[in-house]
Amino acid sequence: MMTKIALALVLISIAVLAAIGCGGGSDGGISTPGPSGGGNTGGIIRPTWVDAQVEGNVVSIPASEVDDGKMLHFRVTGQGASMAFMAYKLDGERYVRANVCPPCRSVGFSLAGDILVCNSCGTRFEASTGAGISGACRNYPKAEVAHVVSGGKITMGIDHLVTAYENTQRPG
Repeated sequence: MMTKIALALVLISIAVLAAIGCGGGSDGGISTPGPSGGGNTGGIIRPTWVDAQVEGNVVSIPASEVDDGKMLHFRVTGQGASMAFMAYKLDGERYVRANVCPPCRSVGFSLAGDILVCNSCGTRFEASTGAGISGACRNYPKAEVAHVVSGGKITMGIDHLVTAYENTQRPG
């Protein structure tokens, strides 16, 4: 009987810790700005939501805003689903990645130096590789999207966006 009670308490404790550590409303120490928010505050680049331009199977966002140090978040609809993405510049390189943290269901990240931080659960990822570093959702690396810069725009194919989004939905 005591064993069953102890086991039940352990399971309840695990459930409570999982809720607190992943998706329990914590912002990981980083506030999430509204759609018009963003910018670099105290070394942390907070996201700015923008509307992506979609022409056929090609999606583009302004390269100048990323080059000016903003972290852009944008949504694209593909295969019947709304998908969120992020674009930022780090050490002279532009990156576009899926912007989703599947276990906690966040679609908000900030850039703290060379670390992506989930604005919901605080999980940390290497900004240059998308690999998880620490936190409850670290097993869901942020997949990179193939892109080119042309005519002042960062341009991506919808198929590359869908692939990166799907890859980010799977652990590993």
